[in-house]
Amino acid sequence: MKYILFVLAGACSFGMLSTFVKKAYESGFNVGDVVGSQNLFGVIMLWILVLVSVKSTKQAAASSAFKVTKRQILPLMAVGTTTGLTGIFYYAALQYISASFAIILLFQFTWMGILLEAIVERKRPGKEKLLSLVILFVGIIMASGYIGGGQEAISWIGVVLGLLAAVTYALFIWFSGKTAKQVAPITRSAIMLTGSFILVMLVFPPHFLVNGSLHEALLPWALLLAFFGVVIPPLFFAIGVPKIGGGLATILSAAELPTAVIMSYVVLSESVNWLQWLGVVVTMCGIALPELAKRRKRQGMISAQM
Repeated sequence: MKYILFVLAGACSFGMLSTFVKKAYESGFNVGDVVGSQNLFGVIMLWILVLVSVKSTKQAAASSAFKVTKRQILPLMAVGTTTGLTGIFYYAALQYISASFAIILLFQFTWMGILLEAIVERKRPGKEKLLSLVILFVGIIMASGYIGGGQEAISWIGVVLGLLAAVTYALFIWFSGKTAKQVAPITRSAIMLTGSFILVMLVFPPHFLVNGSLHEALLPWALLLAFFGVVIPPLFFAIGVPKIGGGLATILSAAELPTAVIMSYVVLSESVNWLQWLGVVVTMCGIALPELAKRRKRQGMISAQM
């Protein structure tokens, strides 16, 4: 159960990002400033946590988990580039389309993740997962607020960027649970985010370090985005995904949507109608369905044995 909570917490943390990004854009910063500063401070935070954890761990068996070989470093950094690309694509999409539509596009990662698991592991999704995906799809559309109409014209650049974010997010969730699982989660996260940082710095050179942006209100948003977008999700996914599997993790990660809706309502004071709130409830039902079905089946087996 605790590993499920780790994945849920990571997803909820990721759901806060669109609100922070919108606020940063309102302050006059661009996607390069936002994603670059986020990755810079995020990777610094993670490596500080690694150093503190290593020093505080005295047991030889535990400290050995913090060690990593050269063969493990490159694959982990490669996985990290997927989360870096997710941030780049998603934040760029928010410049062209509304946040509600961007969320719909990003959440295509749910069926992409299930499809990826089915193809790679040649394992047909169970009825509970398929039903959960249908419920999630309905809830996501309702909670996005896009059904009500009155939305601005769709930008196809934004659509492509949003779908690319969904693809890379599905890949990140999948590979984060498959790569170097024997390495301590915090060390894995730090190495993965180092790969993300390098990629982002190549795409967006860190001009914010020399043009004064950090002193012009970028720093608070950078720290918030780093903590909730770079530190928490990869670390919690690294802990939880290997224990519960990529398919269930993909479904549980849909908790990002209700979080995004609630944050937009509380922080951005955006109007959220009854249909959107109903969509949030439906989405949460879709998230809970696989675990509830698993528990019911487990209890049935125990009762049969008794």
